[in-house]
Amino acid sequence: MLQEQQPAQLEEGVEVPYDRLHPETLLNMVREFVTREWEEVGDSDCTLEDKVEQVFRQLKESKAKVVFDLASETGNIVACR
Repeated sequence: MLQEQQPAQLEEGVEVPYDRLHPETLLNMVREFVTREWEEVGDSDCTLEDKVEQVFRQLKESKAKVVFDLASETGNIVACR
């Protein structure tokens, strides 16, 4: 599951409704996020696809959101507060 980010790490930018992104773009973004985040967590009990499904579920349940950071011109997935 997504972890709350520390205040200094909060993404500043524009929220992008995940369902407005091209499905392939969103899938690639979620896969990149999962491989980056779960390597740090060290959770090896789940498969990549399990982790991807967890993030999609969090997006649908508004527990996570896609944010485009204007400063770095990058997209990221962050936990909602």
